[in-house]
Amino acid sequence: MREFLLGVFVLCRKELLMIIKDKRARIILVMPIVLQTILFGHVATYDVTNVSYALLDFDRSKTSRDLVRLFDGSGIFHRVKNLSSSREIAATIDSKDALLVIHIEHGFERALHSGGVAQVQLLLDGRNSNVAGVVLGYAQTLVATYSASLHGSSSALSIESRAWFNPNLETRWGILSALTAVMAVIQVLSIAGQSVAREKEQGTFDQLLVTPLHPAQVLIGKAVPPVLVGLLQSAIVLIVAIWLFHIPFQGSYALFFFALTIYTLSVVGIGLCVSAFAKNMQQAMLYNFTLLMPMILLSGFATPIRSMPYCFQIATMANPVRYGVEFAQRIYLEGAGFEQILPDLIPLSIMALITLPCAAYLFTSDFFS
Repeated sequence: MREFLLGVFVLCRKELLMIIKDKRARIILVMPIVLQTILFGHVATYDVTNVSYALLDFDRSKTSRDLVRLFDGSGIFHRVKNLSSSREIAATIDSKDALLVIHIEHGFERALHSGGVAQVQLLLDGRNSNVAGVVLGYAQTLVATYSASLHGSSSALSIESRAWFNPNLETRWGILSALTAVMAVIQVLSIAGQSVAREKEQGTFDQLLVTPLHPAQVLIGKAVPPVLVGLLQSAIVLIVAIWLFHIPFQGSYALFFFALTIYTLSVVGIGLCVSAFAKNMQQAMLYNFTLLMPMILLSGFATPIRSMPYCFQIATMANPVRYGVEFAQRIYLEGAGFEQILPDLIPLSIMALITLPCAAYLFTSDFFS
């Protein structure tokens, strides 16, 4: 066991030295992350085309049904749940079952037709602030349109809105919390995807064939450095988000980095499979680029997953970045615990358990070729 760990340590040390020995490479590992984090924090935005909402209608009158029918017929809002109690609101938003909860109190119809002001409460998921702001604007427009159709004025209805997890609907809150996962995948996939291909191209992979290292040692030695780089870059994004943009971290740092470790392992497994499959650096870079853009686009970072075509929503289930973005936002903004992010950790663990042994098998094939 001691010899096994010693072999892993030596190989990890060699891989880390390969990454950091070049001064320009060290700069590339840090500076782009800082600059891109600042850039995304200021300029990135989202679009909204499909809004899931839940309805809590205590009034159950014709007037309230007419208002809700306006939402259902808008083509943007799609009802996913009817609530029967106020206690269900928190669970509905926390689980992301709905982006919006429409709450209509008792006496809504009576207040509206008696000349008073009827109140509609809109409860929003503020973890994605830009989406929440757009949803609020759509909802306010529909409510004002309905009020004007009844009284010729929008003042008959009072809208009370509240955004959970991001009270001021600041766009950078959702973007930077997700970037802790998104930025890591770029370098992790690149480093892992080129490690074995680089050895093949330089001819040093043949030297590994004659060493007493076991394929498991090679796998661990190749996997650990990209994981450490990914955690370092996530930590940089986290520091920038907290120190520069003053976005409060609500969750547990230990849980956050534990989840990030599982996440980076799943990405490293994909990168090592690519690296073992590629014959040279050029192929590895091409494969990485082919994978990287779809992984980010299908993560829900740039476009809400619910707004994607159904076939692409299914495809996101095999994308580790989707689960990374989700648990990063939930821990950072919501303060979610282990039980809340377990549905994200399970698929990530499965991906790691599949891709890492697959990479080891490809290494073994090369060892005996």
